[in-house]
Amino acid sequence: MTRRFVVFIDSLSRFCGLVSALLLTFAMVIVCQMIFMRYLFKASTVWQTEAVVFSATAAIFLGAPYVLLKKGHVGVDVVQTLVANGTRRRLEQVGSVLGLAFCLIMMVATGIHLQEALEGGWTTSSVAAVPLWIPLAPMFTGFVLLSLQYTSELIKLWGVQV
Repeated sequence: MTRRFVVFIDSLSRFCGLVSALLLTFAMVIVCQMIFMRYLFKASTVWQTEAVVFSATAAIFLGAPYVLLKKGHVGVDVVQTLVANGTRRRLEQVGSVLGLAFCLIMMVATGIHLQEALEGGWTTSSVAAVPLWIPLAPMFTGFVLLSLQYTSELIKLWGVQV
């Protein structure tokens, strides 16, 4: 059962990494289109700015589990290089537990914020008046997925049958 969980979560994180790359590509294309429209045609770019900001934000939060899976987060490993393997493993476990705790707290906080935005019908203050649940949903989803990836990493670190 734990093996299936780890394989599923790792696969889900890889998929989110792909989605994140696509979102960043989308943002880049929209920025180019926005520059083209604004400077060549002097046209309004109302929706483009929010589309870029929201897709880049979604890419950050949805891509975080993939970055954790690939051990790509920025870290200072001076202490880890000076200690024995057993101590290094315990430091990784403590770091993962603290990371999971942070993600769970943020998941609850963003979930509450998302619910308030949905119930209150909150929108952006721009002319487009985009519903705020659109940028908040990837934040909440990203923290849920990051929590699951931390759980997967802890299972691997604790050496549970995988």
